[in-house]
Amino acid sequence: MVLAGGGTGGHVYPGLAIARALGVEMKARSENLDLLYIGVRGRIDETIVPREGIAFKAVSAGPLRVSSPISFVTNVAKLGLGVLQSLWALMRFKPDAVFATGGYASVPVGVAARLLRKPLVVFLPDVTPGWAVRLLSKLATRMTTTSERALEYLPASKTVVVGYPVRDEFWSLTRDEARTRMGLPLDAKVLLVTGASLGARKINEAVVDGLPQLLEQCIVVHVTGASDEAWANEQRAIVTGSATRERYIVRGYIDDMPSAMVAADVAVMRAGASTLGELPAAGLPAVLVPGEYEGWSQAPNAEYLQEQGAAVMLRNAELSTLAGIVTGLLADNARLASMSASMRTLARPDAARDLARTLMEAA
Repeated sequence: MVLAGGGTGGHVYPGLAIARALGVEMKARSENLDLLYIGVRGRIDETIVPREGIAFKAVSAGPLRVSSPISFVTNVAKLGLGVLQSLWALMRFKPDAVFATGGYASVPVGVAARLLRKPLVVFLPDVTPGWAVRLLSKLATRMTTTSERALEYLPASKTVVVGYPVRDEFWSLTRDEARTRMGLPLDAKVLLVTGASLGARKINEAVVDGLPQLLEQCIVVHVTGASDEAWANEQRAIVTGSATRERYIVRGYIDDMPSAMVAADVAVMRAGASTLGELPAAGLPAVLVPGEYEGWSQAPNAEYLQEQGAAVMLRNAELSTLAGIVTGLLADNARLASMSASMRTLARPDAARDLARTLMEAA
């Protein structure tokens, strides 16, 4: 099998979850499994995928929703080159099927798969598709997606709702085990802040501005992204007093996100694709600040979880109110319990297995 996509954790981690589920299914059938992951050089997948023992190959690709005409032409050329590179990679590897998780990195691989008449299964992790999934949905053998809300944007005749596949640790960890692994006290309120795998400066600044208020009520585990880690540590020394400094924990990146999320009482994060799977699996109430990008927004993901009573959506322009909203939630145990219960109703523990079986059927 070939796995394709990436650039952000929300696209990489579903592929890795599928890889593990495929391994289990193939072992049960006493069959061998060879995997190749095709992504883009210099992105998070190039680091994460090899650690899973999966071969990684980089091809050329670039986003087409850009404001600069020069960048658009350059990225079209990159995609064309990426298709040629993907054709060569697929002809050499000879996969039985290709699984694409969206994002511009998956486009050249998906196009190459159909040119070679290889079965192509495409996964939409978000509520609404970006341009890459819209294109690939026309080429796909089968479409899969996270939520029923997404069905209005996809071809119904070949689409199945499976949920968002998450790592096994989300289902096996208890809260006390997660806190022990994170080195957190068992009886304190814990706020987890993360701007996804690449960080989010606006969220980081709002959290630092609200630290005096937040640290009175909770421990803050702040995953800043690598580019803001040093800055946040400088602010930690300036903003926090000696009595509260140890309650502010700064990390550039956390690989063990299942432990961090299961350990927390509330999360503040972007509303990327992974929130639709990981927050429900952890039963974690959240304040979601959707990212706004060229021609696309994470707002539909946040709106969906807010409508279910599981999250609160906060726009970038409203970030000055973040600390007050978070402390209000932490002080309301009944509301937190209700949000957690609502979040858990959205969890799909069998998503990875169902996706793996869909891919095997296509093959």
